[in-house]
Amino acid sequence: MNKVIVLLMVFCGLAFAKAQQTPSPQPVSKDSIIKSPAEYFYVDGDSINAIELNSVLLLQDLKFESRYERIKYLILKRKVLKVWPYAKLAAERLTVLDQRLSSLRTKNQKKKYSKMVEKYIEEEFTAELKKLTKTEGQILIKLIHRQTGDTAYALLRRLRSGWSAFWFDKTASLFDISLKEEYSPEAVIEDFYIEDILLNSITDDKLEDQEAAIEFDYFKARKNWKEYENNLPESYDSIQLSARAQRIKEYREKKARKAKRNKK
Repeated sequence: MNKVIVLLMVFCGLAFAKAQQTPSPQPVSKDSIIKSPAEYFYVDGDSINAIELNSVLLLQDLKFESRYERIKYLILKRKVLKVWPYAKLAAERLTVLDQRLSSLRTKNQKKKYSKMVEKYIEEEFTAELKKLTKTEGQILIKLIHRQTGDTAYALLRRLRSGWSAFWFDKTASLFDISLKEEYSPEAVIEDFYIEDILLNSITDDKLEDQEAAIEFDYFKARKNWKEYENNLPESYDSIQLSARAQRIKEYREKKARKAKRNKK
């Protein structure tokens, strides 16, 4: 899984410069309002100094009716905060590499250069990427789509070959990760949670901003989430919380057995 993620970070960086940028709601840091040159307006013979400010996106905190959904959101928040820097850093650092790649004339030169880039990224990121869980890896795949406009599978297919894309997709599936996963806040509740976490964290200066390469309507997604919450069955929380408690119990028992084996 880690090999797949590393390669994807290489390819998303190489393709990022080609991605078409489309507007999405952009929160503005509380301390980052940029002032334009002063203009003067004259009212009744008096001059008034005026400046134009950037627009600011104000977001209300989500008010959960479901306790389980709130727990999901908080767990997801921790994972998004951990993964986002990788998605952003890969895009920022590797965009410039696309310029170099486009200047090479032969396939052999491009292949050698791609191998060199791959080695560089592996050396820089592999140690940290090994710490990612399956869930965090899937979130990173979605954020790659958010930042490049292409699914991870499409990037592999275009920048390597169809066979490589197929092979890596099958490998990733062994770890319950889909390289074809798209980022769709309007249709997928988890993706809406990710977007809400990103926008709020950027506004609060917890994360650095980077414009999305795909178009979506945050407020439409928020409306869809509210309808989803309102239509949850009454037994939803009790069933989901009970299942979660069982998963935690099984995880702890598995961890204890592993620790016991390691002591022998």
